[in-house]
Amino acid sequence: MFVLLSIFMTLPPLLLLGGNAPNAVAFAESAGLIFGLGMLGILLAYGKPRDLKPRYMFVLTVSSWLVMALLSSLPFYLSDAGISVTDSIFEATSGITTTGATVLTGLDQLDQDLLLWRSVLQWIGGIGIIGMFVAVLPFLRVGGMRLFATESSEWTDKALPRMKTLSRGLLFVYCVFTVVAVLTYWASGMTLFDAFNHGLTTIATGGYSTSDLSMGKFDSQLLLLEATVFMILGSLPFFLFVREMHGQRGVLWRDQQVRLFLTLLLLLTLGMTLYRALVSDDFELVSGLITTLFNVTSILTTTGYASEDYSAWGSLAFVVFFFLMFVGGCSGSTSGGMKIFRFQLSLIVLREQLMRLLHPRAVLTRNYNGRAVSDEIIASMIAYTFIFLLCFLILTLVLASMHLDFITSLSGALSSLTNVGPALGDIIGPVGNFATLPDEAKWVLCVGMLLGRLEILSVIVVLSPGFWRS
Repeated sequence: MFVLLSIFMTLPPLLLLGGNAPNAVAFAESAGLIFGLGMLGILLAYGKPRDLKPRYMFVLTVSSWLVMALLSSLPFYLSDAGISVTDSIFEATSGITTTGATVLTGLDQLDQDLLLWRSVLQWIGGIGIIGMFVAVLPFLRVGGMRLFATESSEWTDKALPRMKTLSRGLLFVYCVFTVVAVLTYWASGMTLFDAFNHGLTTIATGGYSTSDLSMGKFDSQLLLLEATVFMILGSLPFFLFVREMHGQRGVLWRDQQVRLFLTLLLLLTLGMTLYRALVSDDFELVSGLITTLFNVTSILTTTGYASEDYSAWGSLAFVVFFFLMFVGGCSGSTSGGMKIFRFQLSLIVLREQLMRLLHPRAVLTRNYNGRAVSDEIIASMIAYTFIFLLCFLILTLVLASMHLDFITSLSGALSSLTNVGPALGDIIGPVGNFATLPDEAKWVLCVGMLLGRLEILSVIVVLSPGFWRS
């Protein structure tokens, strides 16, 4: 992983060769240091047996995201932009977890190599998230993909060839979507540099932009529609795209979480458009529908782009966007949030309990996507929901103790845990950023971003004393 990170770190100065790459030395020094650490690790481990037991995989999964975030911050800190240690680590953590919260201002004038590195970080994080959710977390019996796991996510010699096929398919689909996004943006009026950056961050549902105005910089309804399509693609289960590619036609649409996700997106867009039309005197239907669709999609998919200040649409819009931050996209995608399927499972459990009250002796079956849902899956869902809300409460209280206002503390904690990026309010809302927060708050939010990206439970397991005693 260190060697791969060092290779990616050489991309900004190489791609901008002859252009705006004033921090090439900082990237070279960072890449050289990380490459050296990687080769040292390879040499120290050479010839030793590699037994990937669940205990080791827990430690590897949690520590790798933490260490990668720390190492990814080196180009920011060593650059000539004067970025502090705290801000460098915050920006890198937000990038690698595809959160999209930023502490950098004046993005339109920022060095292009640093802008490109932010986008590359989110792209790396996006494919890393998909691989973790599809292959690693089901093996550790953590995360939503356990519900959709097949033999492809079992770490056995028998399943290894299938897992390699799945991994290649995921990478292929991810790269194809990225290339198509870049070319589409470029053909629609963006410069090649802007198109490349936004193509990387849209498919990763990360939301980093090359401007402080985010997608509002381009003032193009066509670009907003295109970005909406690619954000939706990034928030759908990538393993279903692979299955479609291998001849299993229709599996994407037959998936219950996909259908609910698209239905929810449609209903929310229509509802918010109607609300804006009723409360605004100068509302234009076509442009209003497009901007509503774009911003609702951005928050629901946890991408975090903005075309305007949606928190100024009215009190109902403010509340709707707050609760949308909880939802997220589908399991097995690059999006964050609690994921659609958990809300569906909650409804299944609610229906089951109501039926038992009416018919105490009834024998009820619990199915999702045509498969039986075990008590273990339900228990895992309930445990995740509880620990998520508990972490949300703790982070909010900690941020409030730093003299931040209620909206900033509440929405900041939620946006970090769900990896949305921009929060609500005047400070860290869609037209603000996290630069003015105290350093202590930024460190707290970094913890929240990592917790949210790692499905919380995997981190709790590693931090529990019993994990190290047993």
